[in-house]
Amino acid sequence: MHYYLITGASQGLGRALAEAILERPDTQVLGISRHATITHPRYQHQPLDLSDIEAVGHNLGKIFLPRPDAQSLTLINNAGTLGEIGYVGELPNEHFQFVFDLNVVAPAMLMNTFLSTYGGQKEISRTVLNISSGAAQRPVDGWAAYCASKAALNALSETAQKEQELRGTGVRVWALAPGIVDTAMQAHIRTAEVSQFSEAEKFVEYQQDGELQAPAQVAQKIWQWLCGNTDKYIPLIHINDIHASTNTR
Repeated sequence: MHYYLITGASQGLGRALAEAILERPDTQVLGISRHATITHPRYQHQPLDLSDIEAVGHNLGKIFLPRPDAQSLTLINNAGTLGEIGYVGELPNEHFQFVFDLNVVAPAMLMNTFLSTYGGQKEISRTVLNISSGAAQRPVDGWAAYCASKAALNALSETAQKEQELRGTGVRVWALAPGIVDTAMQAHIRTAEVSQFSEAEKFVEYQQDGELQAPAQVAQKIWQWLCGNTDKYIPLIHINDIHASTNTR
């Protein structure tokens, strides 16, 4: 059985990924989010508010169980938040803690426990996929916490991958930017005023011009890429750079 542990599986890209994966009969998905929205015989759910770091710590043992029949194990840190849109100095301090807890601290704890639990199982494929953002690569006004947290997630992914290479575990750690996906986050962005976010009108145009990708479409591309062989390993990757291929895994 191929096991996939997916955060934020109740909506958007996370749910689309879970549904795409479950199309294959040899897969099992554990969704990790506040609410369960998927009903499937091979889907299990762990209710958890990933912004509640104390709760995350208490529930790690329920997520990373022994799976003796596993042919592969994959953790997808998909859950994330943009938080409030506004300039630094004009936002409450709690905003920064909330965004960093959900976007960096929780994924770090989950990845750390995944690696400590399964890192030694060299006989099977083990993968960590952290969903990043193009905003990690450039400053976007009004999104300071989001940009910084996704940049931190990228650095965390690259460093963890280097460590796994030095240890010789065979674990692959990726950070992938999925592009502009039609999710609740995009709807939230379109509510911003230009005074809060200078690119506000451009994001409205993305929707009007049909440039937003459907979550199911992006999920299928990521899923096929995860199942495929890559000739060269690059820790940080954008959805436009992947070449989906199907493998027998």
